[in-house]
Amino acid sequence: MQAEHEPRPAGAGPLRLVVGRIGRAHGIKGEVTVEVRTDDPERRFAPGSVLLTDPAHVGPLTVAAGRVHSGRLLLSFEGVRDRNAAEALRGTLLLVEVDADERLEDPDEFYDHQLVGLTAVQADGVEVGRVSEVLHLPAQDVLVVKDAHGRESLVPFVAEIVPEVDLDAGRVVLNPPPGLLNLQEAEETRPE
Repeated sequence: MQAEHEPRPAGAGPLRLVVGRIGRAHGIKGEVTVEVRTDDPERRFAPGSVLLTDPAHVGPLTVAAGRVHSGRLLLSFEGVRDRNAAEALRGTLLLVEVDADERLEDPDEFYDHQLVGLTAVQADGVEVGRVSEVLHLPAQDVLVVKDAHGRESLVPFVAEIVPEVDLDAGRVVLNPPPGLLNLQEAEETRPE
């Protein structure tokens, strides 16, 4: 269960999603390393793909070629022919536009904007809060669930703990291990 990262909240019309970040230059012919932030790098970084950029004045960039070297994605872009030009791109975010209503082909993958705002409920239907953010950590994605009192719980976005995401119903079902949500503590601290 993964999601592509968004640089801004969902809104009307197309959304811009971050699919990568340019790292350092590689070699002298204009290649750059790319920190991949998408589950579909073959499609997003295919030769001929046009990527928007943040900052915008750097792009758009058209992928000329890509390869994996020592476990790292290396890309070259049209018009970027030497190390100096490649180094000038360092830190640039690579973006794609998607329709806000677009769904991914894999039913277990979601865009961040589809998850933020969903009601989080336990398997018995008890409401826990709302998903306020999706964190993309090195080990896994994490849902930030905020309860009615503003307390946040970090919920690993894995099938064992989040067995169901129902976009049409506007909810995620949680099966948290004991202590993850601290619901008993929350009940004890509620004003009567």
